[in-house]
Amino acid sequence: MRRQYPFHLIEPKWQQFWETQQTFRAWNPGDVIPEDHPFAKRHGLGGPARTEQLPPKYYILDMFPYPSGAGLHVGHPEGYTATDILARYNRALGRNVLHPMGWDAFGLPAEQYAIRTGQHPRKTTEANIATFKRQINALGFSYDWSREIDTTDPHYFKWTQWIFLKLYNSWFNPATGKAEPIEKLPCPAENAEAYRDSKRLAYVSHAPVWWCEELGTVLANEEVIDGKSEVGGFPVTRKPMRQWMLRITAYAERLLAGLEKIDWSESLKEMQRNWIGRSEGAEVHFTLADEAGRAKLPLRQAARQRRPTESITVFTTRPDTLFGTTYMVLSPEHPLVDVITTPEQRDAVASYKAAVSRKSDLERTELSREKTGVFTGAFAVNPVNKEKIPIWIADYVLASYGTGAIMAVPGHDERDLEFARKFDLPIRAVVLPPAGGESIGFLGDGVSVNSGFLDGLTTPEAKKRITIWLEEEGLGRRTINYKLRDWLFSRQRYWGEPFPIVWQPSPDGSFRHQPLDEPALPLLPPELSDFKPTSTGDPPLARAQEWVGLPGGAKRETNTMPQWAGSCWYYLRFTDARNDLRFCGTEAEHYWMGTESGGREAKQGVDLYIGGVEHAVLHLLYARFWHKVLFDLGYVSTSEPFHKLVNQGLILGEDGQKMSKSRGNVVNPDDILGEYGADAFRLYEMFMGPLEMVKPWNTKGVEGVYRFLGRVWRLFVDEKSETEFEQTQTAQGADNPNSLTAIHLSASIQNVPGTPAQLKTLHACIKKVTEDLDAFRFNTAISALMIFMNEAITWETKPLAVMQDFLTLLQPFAPHLAEELNAKLGGASTLAYEPWPKFDEALLVEETIEIPVQVNGKLRDVIKVPAAATKEEIQAAALASEKVQPYIEGKPIKKIVIVPKKLVNIVV
Repeated sequence: MRRQYPFHLIEPKWQQFWETQQTFRAWNPGDVIPEDHPFAKRHGLGGPARTEQLPPKYYILDMFPYPSGAGLHVGHPEGYTATDILARYNRALGRNVLHPMGWDAFGLPAEQYAIRTGQHPRKTTEANIATFKRQINALGFSYDWSREIDTTDPHYFKWTQWIFLKLYNSWFNPATGKAEPIEKLPCPAENAEAYRDSKRLAYVSHAPVWWCEELGTVLANEEVIDGKSEVGGFPVTRKPMRQWMLRITAYAERLLAGLEKIDWSESLKEMQRNWIGRSEGAEVHFTLADEAGRAKLPLRQAARQRRPTESITVFTTRPDTLFGTTYMVLSPEHPLVDVITTPEQRDAVASYKAAVSRKSDLERTELSREKTGVFTGAFAVNPVNKEKIPIWIADYVLASYGTGAIMAVPGHDERDLEFARKFDLPIRAVVLPPAGGESIGFLGDGVSVNSGFLDGLTTPEAKKRITIWLEEEGLGRRTINYKLRDWLFSRQRYWGEPFPIVWQPSPDGSFRHQPLDEPALPLLPPELSDFKPTSTGDPPLARAQEWVGLPGGAKRETNTMPQWAGSCWYYLRFTDARNDLRFCGTEAEHYWMGTESGGREAKQGVDLYIGGVEHAVLHLLYARFWHKVLFDLGYVSTSEPFHKLVNQGLILGEDGQKMSKSRGNVVNPDDILGEYGADAFRLYEMFMGPLEMVKPWNTKGVEGVYRFLGRVWRLFVDEKSETEFEQTQTAQGADNPNSLTAIHLSASIQNVPGTPAQLKTLHACIKKVTEDLDAFRFNTAISALMIFMNEAITWETKPLAVMQDFLTLLQPFAPHLAEELNAKLGGASTLAYEPWPKFDEALLVEETIEIPVQVNGKLRDVIKVPAAATKEEIQAAALASEKVQPYIEGKPIKKIVIVPKKLVNIVV
């Protein structure tokens, strides 16, 4: 098939030019800028650049990829293409653009491959990175590769370990609402060390975790689906293990409040709010009942002493419904379960706990699931009416939320009602709906009934009254609860950042954690040939006994950090990627994060962050948490990392399903580039529809934009010289980019002023493309370029200045073709820093307009009149129309309706 234009020569030529010239390098304050660099020429710079000399910054970032062995498919570059278009656009607007790329390269797949084959994960990772980088470079993205980072590089993870030490050596001061050095923590005289450890932002906990025997590691909740590992689909079980945790819950309020300061979609903010799960309510203390149904201790005494074996604390957002509590439910993992279970119920409880341990939190809380549970044989006393109520365990109550126990109010809670009906437990209505109707199952606000001293109060009044009563009686307190749990930060893997922690022996035989000194960083993982966990279940690092064992009986931590760690701060490293003395330099961080931009206004944080919605909660929440800690400690200058965030939609396979190897619907971009070129690929990715939409891939659609680029090529070049070039290429059978000089510029392009009509076409295009890029409407911007081309192709003479401006508009979308045609026009060495053209509204004013003319409501003609024509002039033109005359001739005109610039209707 004949190529529409020689993209196979043009694209590698310009990619090599950009790489050799470092065209897209972003310049930091203090950098020495070569005077012949196009950035220096555009901004009148050269030599060392001070912050105030640099133009306004624009930091645009992709969520950096995990380099898998499969390489890219056509869905991956969608977001990269959008950011590249905007990066090129902002360079043309005169901004200093930081557009970096790197690799989130630690991960379980490389380790699993190492276990199967014995090949070191680093070798696999390096090969995968090389594939990804080749594919990305082939698309002509304008990344500053001088800032490339790899989370597995010791020069990078040295600083990941350093940030962990900052977390370890800090605590959250509730009085100031900020992290502070642990040295500032007021400690009691006794057990000061243990008290300090209990307050650290990075702390050790023995917690029930998801253990996957096949993978040999702990998994986070988000890595477990339907009781199996997300990777491999292997069974998982709950297992108590020593884990490192990060105290993200201390930042719950700050994480919520910060959402109001950033430009994210409301749906994305709501996802974070829901994950944090802030609830206002009350803690209520129930005491256990003795065999006679009385409280084992007086209620006030039990509540005050909070003896864990004699009282149960619950959190509720509806304390006004306490009189409707007819039973209690504990999570199967609650520490009190084994204490209170009667001998008669012990086997049933043990069996149920074992079954629940194989379920994920998502499964357990699914509303549509049939409710299950087991009676413990024990009872509690309702503090408001002294009723004896049974205590059950059920999987729909989680140990990780609230206190791991609930007061069940089946009259006014959907799950409690379903559970009560299944197990024939009492149901009592205590809230009357405001408009009458059925009380049982009513979940909203109403009026309290059957509730003693609360009767007759509205729900808000009853909440306030009962909370005050609980606090006065010492039976509870007002509180705020969160669904957010502290971050499980340990993994039993080899391929991850080692913890900079040593366990020192104590005189009593126990071990206590101590941090490494900062000069000891980076702590490198040991070289291993066997990457499986040990036979005793210890992590793979435990195999390296010489590495683990230290003088004096000390031992290194053998867990590693999760993959999330490296991605929590990479955007900061990009601002100063080659700094060996700091995780990022102060001046560079202040400039790129917008706190010091030479006296100019700048958005604080990354200006634009684009990535998949699958990272809408966890990655973003974790990164915001780390950033706020670094902000509190004075290491960064902004309270939020990402100013604006956009999620691109998924690109589906041609069958309308998510692309995957198992479905056989994966489209490799290498195949598309080989047939149509990178510019056509980029154009189609953006032409498919709005960036945020889910869209199916259609290779035939690439052909359409490819033909458009072919027409653009032929708009500029001499047809005869192109034909001769093609014949020479065919005869010689060689592809030489230098031979492109044989193709000459079309004689129709001349250095003459544009006509009013030509200028109007150009400025309409400038206006539309500019406005669409500002609003991320890439598909309609491409349509505007097509409209211009369709007009320009009819011009006998094409003004040089008009065609140059068109190439500047085309450059963000199809940079290779635009650069080659610009070179043939004799333009600048590169279009990358050419000023973006401005549109002139005066040139867009219509001189004549078309107005439909109706007779008795039926269209009879469309007339052209001057845009400034008066009603009288429009009426005269309508009556004089040759097409209208036959319908009004000889008939009396009753009236003429004229809607200015819209319509004429003659009534006869």
